[in-house]
Amino acid sequence: MTFKNPFIVRSLTAWAVALLIVVADQVVKYVVKTNFSLFESVKVTPWFHIFFTENTGMAFGMQFMATAFLAVFRVVAIAYFSIVLRRIIHSQLSWGILVCFSLIIAGAVGNLIDNACYGLIYTESLPFGEPAALTAWGEGYGSFLSGRVVDMFYFPFFTWPEQLPWIGGQTFFGAVFNLADAAISVGFVCLLFYHKTILEHHLFRLPAFRKTEAS
Repeated sequence: MTFKNPFIVRSLTAWAVALLIVVADQVVKYVVKTNFSLFESVKVTPWFHIFFTENTGMAFGMQFMATAFLAVFRVVAIAYFSIVLRRIIHSQLSWGILVCFSLIIAGAVGNLIDNACYGLIYTESLPFGEPAALTAWGEGYGSFLSGRVVDMFYFPFFTWPEQLPWIGGQTFFGAVFNLADAAISVGFVCLLFYHKTILEHHLFRLPAFRKTEAS
């Protein structure tokens, strides 16, 4: 079966990319959460560790928003970027822009699943204890929208020399992140290469504030 309609091909590609990232993100989180104690670490190479940690905040472990508020923010962001992605699919813009927005949406969905559901379906992850396990719906460690985001990728590339002010002795890129965080970051960084196209086509304008093509 072949698809000759460009809209169908682009739509399927966009959502297939997003689905692939969400599934891969959740599989990795499941494997880590059910096999690692909290803060357990495995050194893969000197500069790459699998380090299991959890947070209630933004990407890369930043914590400055309440979990419920952050979940609502993610829902709004997903809806908004989905509208923009639909516009991109219709406009026949670059495949690169299409994939970038698919990555951003997928990353937001991946972390939203953690926030919304993990407190309901997983037992508590504790330091030096037994790894968490899946449990019956509603019998987990928390409630709806109280779940903690699972992070595991840690790249301690090097430590700054002690002689340097402010950063001496600290690890360069000490953030711990997950696949969803990486998808969002890659999507946004790559969009910088398309900033001129984005501005020319007014992609970030909501439909109500955008002139129709006929006008």
